[in-house]
Amino acid sequence: MNFFTLPNAISAVRILMVPVFLWLWLGEDRVAEAGWLLGVIGATDWIDGYLARRLDQVSTVGEFLDPLADRLAVVSALIGGIITDDIPRWFAVAVVVREAFIAVGALTLGLKARAKLTVRFIGKAATAAIYASLAWFLIGRGSDTGWIEAAAWTMGLFGLVLYYISAFQYYGDLRQQLASR
Repeated sequence: MNFFTLPNAISAVRILMVPVFLWLWLGEDRVAEAGWLLGVIGATDWIDGYLARRLDQVSTVGEFLDPLADRLAVVSALIGGIITDDIPRWFAVAVVVREAFIAVGALTLGLKARAKLTVRFIGKAATAAIYASLAWFLIGRGSDTGWIEAAAWTMGLFGLVLYYISAFQYYGDLRQQLASR
């Protein structure tokens, strides 16, 4: 297995963009630009997986790096949003609670059954919606564009519903896999 693949490189670049995103937002107070960068990090999420499958370069490293990039970007945006009040606090907390639930479940499955949760389409759709809403909250706050904040709310609420539906599905998967081991 080759660690140095194009999909892994894209995932690594996505991870390296997270500190730049935080620096733009929290260090330079360039909220809209940080929102745009978060949007790029989110929009490129599907590229690494698509290329891995298309180029037959699916790897254990890539299966680790891709979700790591997502979790780092999303959790950084949520914690930063709580600190700055650029993202509604209750929304950020609701997403963090779901992330923690999934992390504990995945860790439990890995430790007890030496298995992992299979990613579901609804989970991917939820992550895309959350990425979009977080980016739009920041772009809206940084540019005083009301319609973008309205779009952030619409996409965010949709994403939050999908996030929790997928969490319950993952919980069912977790129980089923633990019971079969």
